[in-house]
Amino acid sequence: MGRIAPVIELSDKDRETLSGWTRAGKTEQRLAMRARIVLAASRGTRNRDIARKLATREATVNKWRCRFHESGLKGLQDMPRSGKPPDYTLSTEKSILSALDEAPPKGYATWTGPLVAEKLGISEHYVWRILRKYQISLARRRSWCISTDPEFVPKAAAIVGLYLDPPENAIVLCVDEKPAIQALERAQGWLKLPNGRALTGFNHEYKRNGTTTLFAALNVATGLVKTGHFMRRKRRQFLSFMNELVTHYPDQEIHVILDNLNTHKPKTDRWLPKHPNVHFYYTPTHASWLNEIEIWFSILWRRALRGGSFTSIGQLRQAITDFTEAYNETAHPFEWKATEVRPKKLKKTYAYLYN
Repeated sequence: MGRIAPVIELSDKDRETLSGWTRAGKTEQRLAMRARIVLAASRGTRNRDIARKLATREATVNKWRCRFHESGLKGLQDMPRSGKPPDYTLSTEKSILSALDEAPPKGYATWTGPLVAEKLGISEHYVWRILRKYQISLARRRSWCISTDPEFVPKAAAIVGLYLDPPENAIVLCVDEKPAIQALERAQGWLKLPNGRALTGFNHEYKRNGTTTLFAALNVATGLVKTGHFMRRKRRQFLSFMNELVTHYPDQEIHVILDNLNTHKPKTDRWLPKHPNVHFYYTPTHASWLNEIEIWFSILWRRALRGGSFTSIGQLRQAITDFTEAYNETAHPFEWKATEVRPKKLKKTYAYLYN
């Protein structure tokens, strides 16, 4: 005697849900098939007849009929599956990061995804997946300077103190020079790309019309900038510019923030005693970012020099002067927020990302 199929009794809500599954265009076909089986079983149709009508096996009909009888609508869902075992483990992930700490194969300067995959005998796609996980770019290269100045802390603290709490009734100036600014002459114009976009362009070939050296001083309190142009052949350029600043701020105490360029130090032993109201503060080595004038030099380059065409040194200097005058009309001080500055340390290995 065969097994008796369980009787299926549907509530109005279950019947409406199952009917919806059979009509909805986005329902998975396997789920719609199971809904048709249960609906047919609820009408008292035998498993054999349901299987014949739906072109499936009788055992399949019996399976979903029993599953619905035991668990309701949840029984028609697939059971959780473990899936395919992973091909690689966490140790494989760590081996990829460790490989990047080793020297690349002979003949190569840097690692690539295929080289790492070949070394470890794993899938190249898995290597790229791990690199994306840790946001590691093997192609992008950047340079930086790390300050090794043993007096970094006191020097940086003195400069930050001038930014955050300047002496009363004193002038704080950030001074530096931008040497060898080239007067490049090349044709300028507009280009229209095949996609319809238009952008400014310039000729690949250019003519060199000499260079100039720019000195600049930024007043930290007001944001105003004073500049001076000097020829490369002229001696004592820095002290000449300092004489102009002292004349511009007569009878005022001046605190000057400078970098460690050699031209900022010779002869100052004789110049400073003659100007007791001037005080120099040198940034730590490889820490010119502590000098706010570098921010202004960046603005000057982006807005007045980059992509420009200059037929002479005089035209280049006039362009810098015109920009400085326009900048000073709306100048405002930079807001220094960092209360603590420390020299950064490089990570020597990739493996630290895993730990």
